[in-house]
Amino acid sequence: MTVDADLFESMRLELRRGSLVLAVLARLREERYGYTLRQALAGDGLEMEESTLYPLLRRLEGQGLLSSEWREEDKRKKRFYRLSPAGEAMLSALADEWRGISASLDKLL
Repeated sequence: MTVDADLFESMRLELRRGSLVLAVLARLREERYGYTLRQALAGDGLEMEESTLYPLLRRLEGQGLLSSEWREEDKRKKRFYRLSPAGEAMLSALADEWRGISASLDKLL
């Protein structure tokens, strides 16, 4: 039996959505601006469109999980992001949750 391509894509995106939050938080343990964050995630196999990344960064910052500051680099203003202390605590909690879910799914699969 073949898999419905549209249904698969919808479910794949749903599966990725939560994991992208965890990936962004993990990558922002080290300060980055949007473009270098996108490159790092792509290098990890998690490509993300700008239209997904920047709203996610704003939401995480609004939730107090990230801090940011504008700086000039290479004669351009760039917004640099980093985990806040609350973000570090959330990353730790979510990573523990991810490991538990992953272990359970590995047993099932």
